[in-house]
Amino acid sequence: MRLLAVTVRTFVIHHKHRTMSEAVRAMFSDIAPKYDITNSVLSLGIHHIWRRAAVRAAAARPGMAVLDCATGTGDLAIAFKRAVGREGRVLGTDFCADMLSFAPAKAASAGLDVGFEIADVMNLPYEDASFDVSSISFGIRNVDEPAIALSEMARVVKPGGRVVVLEFGQPKGIVGLTYRWYSKNVIPVIGGMLTGNRDAYAYLPETAAAFPCREDFLKIMMATGRYESASYRALTGGIAFLYTGIVR
Repeated sequence: MRLLAVTVRTFVIHHKHRTMSEAVRAMFSDIAPKYDITNSVLSLGIHHIWRRAAVRAAAARPGMAVLDCATGTGDLAIAFKRAVGREGRVLGTDFCADMLSFAPAKAASAGLDVGFEIADVMNLPYEDASFDVSSISFGIRNVDEPAIALSEMARVVKPGGRVVVLEFGQPKGIVGLTYRWYSKNVIPVIGGMLTGNRDAYAYLPETAAAFPCREDFLKIMMATGRYESASYRALTGGIAFLYTGIVR
């Protein structure tokens, strides 16, 4: 966690001494209009495959209620809605209104009824045990206190339900070498060209490189006391990780 703190502190200082949350919100507000196209270009579309894997890991079925936190422009929430069907309920939340503003139209264009609300994953305004599944994709490393967010996500899920976290990791071997070169030399350049904010696309891979993954992340989940068990699966050689926690 120390490396992440250093990275975040540098980003905050660069942005006129804002708090981490304020700086991250401002960053995502700035890149929101080009966020989707930039994601697709930088990931070569693989992020869609990762999100489908998250829906499968959640064991989402027709009729379930799902909360997708840090939903951004709504991609994972929309994927969940397809899984839970007309009789199911999906609510996507984000603390960045500018990111969230693109989600309703995206869901409507897909012919799907998905709810969206502004909410902070560290302080969810929902009753205990009110969802079957909660999820977050590529957002947990951007919150001030990941353990608090993981606790909140479990609190609002029914006992035996699932919390699914999709996040970047640190791949090893040749995949790791290639990905680190790509993250340092390509992502900031292309991200900066598409969004006009090179700093954001330097910050994002830097935090991914420093954030706990594999067993270290599972320890954070289990230390909350909210989970009966937790496991992970590496995706695309460890570029991303899919974590699944069963709520106590």
